[in-house]
Amino acid sequence: MATDTTPEYRRLGRSGLQISSFALGTFNFGGHTPEDQAHRILDIATDRGLNMVDTANTYPGPIVGDFADKGRGEEIIGRWIGADTTRRERIVLATKVFGEMGPGVNDKGLSARSIRHALDASLRRLQTDHIDLYQFHHVDRTAPWDEIWEAIDVAVRQGKVLYAGSSNFAGWHLAQAQESARRRLMIGLVSEQALYNLLVRDIERELVPAALEYGTSIIAWSPLHSGLLAGPRREGSRRSTARPATTLATRAAELAQYEQLADDTGIAPWRLALGWVVSRPGVATALIGPRTVEHLEQLLDAWGECLDADIQHRLDELFPGPKTAPEDHAW
Repeated sequence: MATDTTPEYRRLGRSGLQISSFALGTFNFGGHTPEDQAHRILDIATDRGLNMVDTANTYPGPIVGDFADKGRGEEIIGRWIGADTTRRERIVLATKVFGEMGPGVNDKGLSARSIRHALDASLRRLQTDHIDLYQFHHVDRTAPWDEIWEAIDVAVRQGKVLYAGSSNFAGWHLAQAQESARRRLMIGLVSEQALYNLLVRDIERELVPAALEYGTSIIAWSPLHSGLLAGPRREGSRRSTARPATTLATRAAELAQYEQLADDTGIAPWRLALGWVVSRPGVATALIGPRTVEHLEQLLDAWGECLDADIQHRLDELFPGPKTAPEDHAW
């Protein structure tokens, strides 16, 4: 095991864009994290070399229902950008489209209308003229890919979007998107943002192989599984409020062994989890979503963690993932 505090940057998919191997997730901005703390987190993260800031037009509001808070996360980032215009060119700014932003039947999804309206609204809230990475937050089972890619092509030609990505896609959704883009002679999706950590490795079955085949980078969200991999059994450790207590109970034996491994190796649990996920094939970056400045500083200590082969093998034994399909379910 070794730690190198020098920032590491990786290509995002088949593009020439370079992003930091840790990215700043901002789901908590405007909810658990007040604006002054959020701006301080942005300052520290970018000063330390994190050049990717990820948000969504729905943050921090719920996925459905109350629309009052949706967009507040983008507004907080926008005011940070607006206070010093040099900040915009220092970051790779990523946001998302799909979720309900109003009561209208067309205030959601990936229709050309929805993409156009949502994009312009995000640009206003973020106080910028372009989004570096515009991500489809969920697959839209009603909008055809020709329509989606036409809308993105228009946005690219207008200079409002540079790259497109996806989030929460299945492997075959990714293949659909990329084959449709290929027919249009477009670069397609440069990234797929997926739930990925030691406890949840489902994407290794089909999504990761598809992403590797198409040159699409994985952006891992919830690499600590809402804190369950940060040592929640330890006295005084940060506990997750986003996962039910039953999750901790059902994986208690594995988590106890995991924390013992952390003790044996002298590596803090969150460093093990983050070091593991950024070492996985196809992963370009892991989203860290601190609630406080103190939490950010703790997470940044894991940047550059290089786990040796023995530790990675022990983690794989403790939290085994699936085989690549079809071997996972056939011969």
